[in-house]
Amino acid sequence: MTFADHSGGDSSVFLVRAIDSLNEIVGRIVSVLAIVFAAIIIYDVVLRYVFSEPTRWAFDVSKQLFGFYFVLLGGYALRHNAHVRVDILTERFGHGAQRIISLVGYVIFFFPFAWVFLTRSWEFAMRSFAQGEVTYGAIQMPVYPLKLAMCAAAGLLLLQGISEVLKIIFDRQEGHQ
Repeated sequence: MTFADHSGGDSSVFLVRAIDSLNEIVGRIVSVLAIVFAAIIIYDVVLRYVFSEPTRWAFDVSKQLFGFYFVLLGGYALRHNAHVRVDILTERFGHGAQRIISLVGYVIFFFPFAWVFLTRSWEFAMRSFAQGEVTYGAIQMPVYPLKLAMCAAAGLLLLQGISEVLKIIFDRQEGHQ
């Protein structure tokens, strides 16, 4: 039974669907970055070893793109239950106990972490923007976009945590697209 089959709490159903859809869309868009930075690396390798003409920018650009890729997929991973989880003890408990443990885990560990991640990454990004921070590599790329991506990632992760808690509370799972 999916979360959408739940008869009550239409606003909760809407919220869960909206958050899950947002992280699904972001995850699918960001996953394309893996192709882009792989193409950049291949391009640089070919130029370097075939034509003896390495690029000055490929390493820095691919490093930045990988940073975007890595941080922005946290909410998507949580949505698809693809994060690291240690269920050695909880797998022996009944469904009700597992739900309670999950809720307590979100309240005690996840939400405080996500909040600190969100607020600190915002401060981190604003400081970088104010200072005009750039990379130290061969080309001087601005750093603040990646730091703003950390803040966006924290927000997406926090939102997905809210969605997951609502699913636990109503004892439903949202059908994955």
